[in-house]
Amino acid sequence: MTTARTMTIGLLGKTTQCSVQTIRYYEREGLLPIPPRSGGNYRIYGQEHVERLQFIRNCRSLDMSHDEIRRLLDFRDSPERQCHEVNTLLDEHVVHVTRRIDQLTMLERELRKLRDRCRAVRAARDCGILRSLAHTPAHDAAASADGHRDLGRTHR
Repeated sequence: MTTARTMTIGLLGKTTQCSVQTIRYYEREGLLPIPPRSGGNYRIYGQEHVERLQFIRNCRSLDMSHDEIRRLLDFRDSPERQCHEVNTLLDEHVVHVTRRIDQLTMLERELRKLRDRCRAVRAARDCGILRSLAHTPAHDAAASADGHRDLGRTHR
């Protein structure tokens, strides 16, 4: 008979290359179950925590939101369910990523156009980039802000 390997949160973090703060955050978010505690009040993690945390990290590396991960975990926790909803979730995520790539491409074009406004080294008061940023028409700024807001953040 083999006993399950237990570990502290620090060892779980080292094993999964995940910070203690992130592990606790995933517990608060309900993505990672809160483990039982030892007699000394330490959290006791097992292999199931390692596997679940690796699953979560793999999903995050694909830029999935916590809600998407939660939905996938529901399927993982109910292996007898049909996976058509998993397929749908992934299809929706691909659409999101494609839209984000398009937005980032537009942002890149705007930044390159802005960079083209200052080709020579000058005093800051004569910088074409700084002038452009100070005098961008409101409708251009609003369109740019709407199209590029929060591009670096994951959707939630």
